[in-house]
Amino acid sequence: VQLQASGGGLVQTGGSLRLSCAASGFRLGVYAIGWWRQAPGKEREGVACIDADSTRTYYSESAEGRFTISRDNAANTVYLEMNSLAPEDTALYYCAAEDFCGYGWAFRPADFHSWGQGTLVTVSS
Repeated sequence: VQLQASGGGLVQTGGSLRLSCAASGFRLGVYAIGWWRQAPGKEREGVACIDADSTRTYYSESAEGRFTISRDNAANTVYLEMNSLAPEDTALYYCAAEDFCGYGWAFRPADFHSWGQGTLVTVSS
C-alpha cells in the first residue's frame, strides 16, 4: 500500500508544475492527503493538505496563494498545482495519507502513512 508522487521536473523561476499523487492498493478517497517536501539539508516541511471529502484544505505559509491542492477521488488521485515557483521551492515532494488534516497537521508527519518515493522539483533562477 503506497502512494506515488509524480510530475516533478526542472522549471524556471516563475513557472508552474502540477504534481500528482496516485494510490495503488487502496482507495485514496477515504483518506486525507498531505503534500510534503524536503530540500537538501533541511527538515521535511508540510506544504498542503486536503480532507477526504475536499471540504477543507490547508496550506503552509510559503504555499498559500501560490499552490492549490485538489483531488479526484474517482481517479484515485490528488493534485498539487504549483505556480510562481521560486528556487526555494526546490525539493523532493512527497504525498502521504492520514485520517484527517486538521490545524497543526504539518507538525505531525509521523501520523501520516503510505509515503512514496517522492518526485523532484527543481526551480532554476
